Amino acid sequence: RAPRIYTRTGDSGFSSTFTGERRPKGDQIFEALGATDELSSAIGLAGEFSSEKGHTFVGQLHKVQCMLQDVGSNLATPLSSAREAHLKRTSFSEKPVLELEQWIDSYSEQLPPLRAFILPSGGRSSAALHFSRAVCRRAERCVVPLVQAGEADPNVAKYLNRLSDYLFVLARYAAMKEGKEEKIYIKPEP
Repeated sequence: RAPRIYTRTGDSGFSSTFTGERRPKGDQIFEALGATDELSSAIGLAGEFSSEKGHTFVGQLHKVQCMLQDVGSNLATPLSSAREAHLKRTSFSEKPVLELEQWIDSYSEQLPPLRAFILPSGGRSSAALHFSRAVCRRAERCVVPLVQAGEADPNVAKYLNRLSDYLFVLARYAAMKEGKEEKIYIKPEP
């Protein structure tokens, strides 16, 4: 018999962290986890659109989704209640941040310089990547208070910060590769 997907343990409005601590579902940790999960879903959608267009960066997006699982593990392990064994399993290094910086630099070198504010556009792949970037910014805003409170690794916030930059550059790159026009902001006439 297959295990059930539901546990009923959250029916009273509480959930458990990786450390076993029960907290209200509205706790900052669960807000950050939810935003990170939503980000992974948005990136998955962007990856599917990009895959349909044959983009070679789809493998990077999959790697990012895997890293977001590690981000979630770190967030689900509040430092105030974590034991050494928890910390070993959920630590988050600076290495993924540096990798994102390399990717950003590589794509940026291939793009025309920015001369105006770009609106989310440039075809489905690009628009989905822009949407992912916006979700990433929200996830970062949810994570920063946890880092400031000493509950999460600062590298998690750095990763999300760099990830939003990567998604922006990648959206521009996808539009360029697909020959799609990026719409720019034009101030409406009064």
